[in-house]
Amino acid sequence: MSTQLSLKSRLSSTVASLKPSGIRRFFDLAASMEGVISLGVGEPDFVTPWRMREASISSLERGHTAYTSNAGMLELRVEIQKYLEERFSVSYHPESEILVTVGASEAIDIALRAILDPGDEVLVVEPCYVSYEPVIRLAGGVPVFLKTTMENQFKLTPQELETHITPRTKAIIFCYPNNPTGGTMTADEWKTLLPIIEKHDLLVISDEIYAELTYGRMHDSIAALPGMKDRTILISGFSKAFAMTGWRLGYVCATPDLLAGMLKIHQYTMLCAPTMAQMAALEALRHGRSDMERMIESYRQRRNFVVDGFRQIGLSCHEPDGAFYAFPSIASTGLSSAEFAEKLLMEEKVAVVPGDVFGESGNGHIRCSYATSMEQLKKALDRMGNLMGKLS
Repeated sequence: MSTQLSLKSRLSSTVASLKPSGIRRFFDLAASMEGVISLGVGEPDFVTPWRMREASISSLERGHTAYTSNAGMLELRVEIQKYLEERFSVSYHPESEILVTVGASEAIDIALRAILDPGDEVLVVEPCYVSYEPVIRLAGGVPVFLKTTMENQFKLTPQELETHITPRTKAIIFCYPNNPTGGTMTADEWKTLLPIIEKHDLLVISDEIYAELTYGRMHDSIAALPGMKDRTILISGFSKAFAMTGWRLGYVCATPDLLAGMLKIHQYTMLCAPTMAQMAALEALRHGRSDMERMIESYRQRRNFVVDGFRQIGLSCHEPDGAFYAFPSIASTGLSSAEFAEKLLMEEKVAVVPGDVFGESGNGHIRCSYATSMEQLKKALDRMGNLMGKLS
């Protein structure tokens, strides 16, 4: 008998059962091809504004290279508190209710690990960010998927929420403005869900990383509504609004008991977020508003161009109210999301993400990021028009 174990037998059954990211297959293939226009990357095409980079460089030159508090620099947490109160009318105590994390992704992970026992169910609003399901499973939870559709602008309805709640339901997680659809929820729409959330005593994990990328109005945080702060874990960060994806800096806000649990996990697994990234974030909150607004206006213009372009080539597309993604329907082609995306890549050299990567609710759609130059968007739409011509 061989003494060598198979790779699978060395892994936990939970990890072995996880599917690889569906996004990676297309981008690994696209990376091997020349002349590909990518509309798939979920990050700003802007470089981090100079004032943030300079603040980080200056901190290094001054020798600020040591650990910070586990919870993050108090100075930064105070600025986060001011920012959230001013922009979204929700207030957290900087010493006991705010934790600086290594990206919003770490915040999602430690929030789920802090609240879940094995077998607890978590409602996941689809289409959704690809990490929610695997991170829930890694925390011992069971994901239960709620469907949203283009017909209702990808908004969560009370009926869909109520239908999927069981005695094992512990929490609900969602991202609004939404990745991948660009859908948003208004305060009045949130209020229709509150009686159900309260009736079943659910915890809410609200991923608000795209909050500033809300077009035509201010973002409405569910945590700001009456009675919701105490049951909401609010997650955000600096990657999207301030073009700081590679800095890996986020934060999580919650009541002291919930935050203390998350801080335990953070202490043992991460210790603290990078000091130089925290210094850049401090500068972003104090003086980066004009840079942020300039980028958001550019995204708004690109959104209008892309949505109009999809409609002109025969693809139905709702107008996203937030984030920097369009989520057109390709159902009229008769192809699945994966088939359409592969044909588009191989025949026209445009990379997009199949909608079903974001859950079954995304099938029949593709995700297209408009966080790229107008020149590239024009070329991509021309190529997509070519494909639609062939398919018709």
